[in-house]
Amino acid sequence: MESSSPSVPFPLLQAPVESTYRACTIPYRFPSDNPRKATPVEIQWIDLFLNSVPSFKQRAENDPTVPDAPARAEKFAQRYTAMLEELKKDPESHGGPPDCILRELVLRELGFRDIFKKVKDEENAKAMSLFEGVVKRNDEIEDDGKRVENLIRGILAGNIFDLGSAQLAEVFAKDGMSFLASCQNLVSRPWVIDDLDAFKSKWTKKSWEKAVIFVDNSGADIILGILPFARELLRRGTKVVLAANDLPSINDVTYPELIEIINKLKDADGKLAGVDVSDLIVANSGNDLPVIDLSSVSPELAYMANDADLVVLEGMGRSIETNLYAQMKCDSIKIGMVKHPEVAQFLGGRLYDCVFKFNAA
Repeated sequence: MESSSPSVPFPLLQAPVESTYRACTIPYRFPSDNPRKATPVEIQWIDLFLNSVPSFKQRAENDPTVPDAPARAEKFAQRYTAMLEELKKDPESHGGPPDCILRELVLRELGFRDIFKKVKDEENAKAMSLFEGVVKRNDEIEDDGKRVENLIRGILAGNIFDLGSAQLAEVFAKDGMSFLASCQNLVSRPWVIDDLDAFKSKWTKKSWEKAVIFVDNSGADIILGILPFARELLRRGTKVVLAANDLPSINDVTYPELIEIINKLKDADGKLAGVDVSDLIVANSGNDLPVIDLSSVSPELAYMANDADLVVLEGMGRSIETNLYAQMKCDSIKIGMVKHPEVAQFLGGRLYDCVFKFNAA
């Protein structure tokens, strides 16, 4: 949206990208629908965004980097609410179906660059203090299949730290979140999409040359979920590219923040809890939203990903809402927790259900 560098298609998408790829899982409308009337699905999503306005306004009011933050936050709430109400009356009034682009545009126009910065920093500090204990527990599991299942459960548990969900933002504001409790309280398997057994079988027989992991949230998500998994891949001889957002969006981790986190987690020998990180690269994805359109990534990421043989898309926005059906030229994983009732309904699952979709090349 704001990145000035040119973008290119992600090289591991099945070609031709123009006809085989669309960054949208849930159809908002069909050709037979009246273009001037919002569909029931569009109304559902507009209401979802409307429900998030109070929590975003509250974060914006408390942004210490913006002069007159409370007044500007009020303008954000009024302007964004009005746009959403206009979309209900005319779904083409602001360029098409409701999505998070509008929200980010309004915030940025009013001078808000990163309204979740404070909570991200706090959650990163908490998660970093738990990192060594989490990897130690993983390392103590001798069976390869059980260890990777524990790592996958850690990714799903970490993914609950998502302040883009109005319900989770409210829970977080009241009680905070416990990573270990989240691990223990994942919904029972089988999950709504559950290819974990197939992946475990592949994991015990194969190691990949290079993995590209599109990361999601700050805090427990990246530090206690993704990084232990990435560390395990490194231990097995896989090169790992972590693709993070160019600019802030909700509480998603950015490319500069992720570099800083990894540097802080390194031990005195420059290792990640004893594991060499010379084959770990952090890449700028060129993205600035909590979803991702893989037809438009940074040339830097495209170059680094060109020879990868495993792609992991993590988080509800990137893996489920936009890329669940994306076809890759190599093995791929789409993993995330279902945190919106609308997504649970579409998938035929439960709220806080889990998605683990594994496709072998």
